[in-house]
Amino acid sequence: MSELVEHVDEHDRVLRIVERDEAVRENWPHRIAATICRDHGGRILVLRRSETLSRFPGSYDAMVGGAVDVGESYEEAAVRELAEELGVRAPVRFLFKIFYREGISPIWLGVHEAVISEILVPDSGEIEWHDWLTVAELREAVDEWCFVPGGREALRQYMESGYGSGASERAAG
Repeated sequence: MSELVEHVDEHDRVLRIVERDEAVRENWPHRIAATICRDHGGRILVLRRSETLSRFPGSYDAMVGGAVDVGESYEEAAVRELAEELGVRAPVRFLFKIFYREGISPIWLGVHEAVISEILVPDSGEIEWHDWLTVAELREAVDEWCFVPGGREALRQYMESGYGSGASERAAG
């Protein structure tokens, strides 16, 4: 049996529990939690996904994340995914949610932010490469590199909203 997720509607209300592969195959919306990771200097973590992954192999992303488990909140999933993919435990802050239709299937994407000070221990089965980029470097890379489509859209909203400028850290501190 594959991973179970909540099939949700266009208002992010749960309709039923389904297998994630079925949700993708049938084009049913489900939930994904993702986190944009920053260091204390304001740089943003960028990673390249493993070539062995079934979804967007070898693509770049500025978010760490995955499917929200049944009964799990976006925030709980974001914290879990940080631990699984980067080997870190860090608080996340929910920023915004977008309904993204243009990937492999429609998703509600809950976007979070975390300031990371720990040493990263990436899961090599998920992440082939990672580095911290300045906002200026990331703005250039996002248009030149092959980024995960939903990640690119969420990153643009993050930057346009001022979160990537350090304003969110000043507001939180």
